[in-house]
Amino acid sequence: MVTDNAQALTKEEDKDRLAQAFVRFAVESGVLRFGEFKTKAGRMSPYFFNAGLFDDGAKMGRLAEFYAKALIASGIEFDMVFGPAYKGIPLAATVAVELARHGHNVPFAYNRKEAKDHGEGGTLVGAPLQGRVLIVDDVMSAGTAARESIALIRAAGATPHAMAIALDRQEKATENGQDVDHSAVQYVRNTLGMQVCTIAKLSDLLQYLAQEGGGAEVHGHHERVLAYRQRYGVQEG
Repeated sequence: MVTDNAQALTKEEDKDRLAQAFVRFAVESGVLRFGEFKTKAGRMSPYFFNAGLFDDGAKMGRLAEFYAKALIASGIEFDMVFGPAYKGIPLAATVAVELARHGHNVPFAYNRKEAKDHGEGGTLVGAPLQGRVLIVDDVMSAGTAARESIALIRAAGATPHAMAIALDRQEKATENGQDVDHSAVQYVRNTLGMQVCTIAKLSDLLQYLAQEGGGAEVHGHHERVLAYRQRYGVQEG
């Protein structure tokens, strides 16, 4: 007989394995890089995640598979997928395809940055926004894109219900140029009341970097990434 605690442990182990596989995939694809990178908040980060470098069919297909598996495992229920321009557009499309392959066929939509004044017009493309909407994006830094998407979804009469992102940096957000004690993910979850599904977190990256045999491409970066988290990281919970 499998107990509830054993089932919970199995789910956590599966989530951990998925996160580690994703970090490895991102590093090997050159999407997760190490060095010195200036963030939107003006911080010098020892790592950078650029989802725009998932730039061929095989990488996008694998990325969508990670999103779909994380979403299905999360148990989050939603009626459709929305991708904010621009990086969210291919993400919404490919994740919807992968979800359908797993037996979860849902409509998807995305927005344009500029309104179109001919044809169907407007800023929205795809299925009508309705029901519980899942927003799919790569990362959340300040939460600005999330707030814009939420406003757009509400204006259409739908409910911004959840978000799915590839990597949670687990670091302090900034407001009016000042650090605050919560991350953008925590703000969306705790203040806006939306569920958030992440494929991997900064803690998963640190775990990967700490493992022996991580490879020459990650050698020596654990200490720098750990120091960054100790300076800018947020308390979980």
